[in-house]
Amino acid sequence: MSNLNPMSAIQLIAEKRIEEAQAQGAFDNLPGQGQPLELEDLSHVPEELRMAYKVLRNAGCLPPELEERRELNRLVDMLDACEDEQERVRQMQRLRFMITRAKMRFPKSLHLEEDDPYYDRLLDRIQLQR
Repeated sequence: MSNLNPMSAIQLIAEKRIEEAQAQGAFDNLPGQGQPLELEDLSHVPEELRMAYKVLRNAGCLPPELEERRELNRLVDMLDACEDEQERVRQMQRLRFMITRAKMRFPKSLHLEEDDPYYDRLLDRIQLQR
């Protein structure tokens, strides 16, 4: 008797076919080649809500706290490109207002931890303006 279980045999066959297809160039020039994978991580969403989140995301809808964070990111990116000092100061004031408003509206969802890359990026922008 063989020590291979059926799943191991299937995996070996699948790997062999993948290698053959790769050797024949079946995976060359596919759309998105060289681009990072967009992996879906819904581990933070309760299991019973995952399908609803996926449907909303596919429809282009975001929960308000994520929409707020997206807007904050957009504003920080805009500050990077802003050359006019008066406009930069005005946008920094807007950014501070939006952060304060977001913290009041979504105290748990928009909590910025010190190890959050967004936290460092935001602090760098604010400190550059002083």
